[in-house]
Amino acid sequence: MSELARIGVALESDLLEEFDRLIERRGYSSRSEAFRDMIRGELNQMQVSSPEQHVIGTLTIIYDHNVRQLSEKLTGMQHEHHHEIVSTLHVHLDHDRCLEVLVLRGRAVGVQQIADRLVATKGVMQGRLTLAAADPEHAHPHH
Repeated sequence: MSELARIGVALESDLLEEFDRLIERRGYSSRSEAFRDMIRGELNQMQVSSPEQHVIGTLTIIYDHNVRQLSEKLTGMQHEHHHEIVSTLHVHLDHDRCLEVLVLRGRAVGVQQIADRLVATKGVMQGRLTLAAADPEHAHPHH
């Protein structure tokens, strides 16, 4: 870890009060730690927006398992992309709905395309992709 550099930040008092409420709600020990996390988050977003960046991430989808052939379609798509899909978790939420969490790894553009296809499938009620930049040397250890 590099050495700490101190900076001064000027904020409107209303904004600072809102920020203090946010960091208290999230349980940060200090404003500095909250600022560092927010900056890291923004830098990560910038990195993963590059199409060739190696990423790792999760796709969470909720779908209606009563939709005809939906489970088979989703499973088929996952098999098509078995190199990028590292793992899946399947949860039966209630009588009608299932939740799946897929761990994906690969180039940002490919991972985004897979996520878009899965989320756009008829019967998928919602989906959210979360990405982080990955070390390209470890992007596909099994290849």
